[in-house]
Amino acid sequence: MKYMLLVYLDEQALTETEREQCYVESAQLTQQINSRGQYLAAGPLHPTAMATSIRVRDGKRLITDGPFAETREQLGGYYLIDARDLDEAISIAERIPVVHMGTVEIRPVLEIAGLPD
Repeated sequence: MKYMLLVYLDEQALTETEREQCYVESAQLTQQINSRGQYLAAGPLHPTAMATSIRVRDGKRLITDGPFAETREQLGGYYLIDARDLDEAISIAERIPVVHMGTVEIRPVLEIAGLPD
């Protein structure tokens, strides 16, 4: 089953040195899960200041800067993995470096017919 691991963290929580170390550790984890055939995709995101949100209501497009919701933690990146079950997904999520200062949301991916592989 595919799982999306959504990584949340206060964007101001890490120094630049800590952020770079987090990237190194995250790349190491990605290599480990890739060697087990569980890696599908992963990537950090630019800060929310770079985000754009779009909504269409009554046929009118509204574009705004930043994320739609105001929260204490921001979506900072993701992993898309293939795991046997939720327990295996949890065992991977708990190894993501940010889990010690932020949150990793684990969500099963709904697979629907008609999407490209």
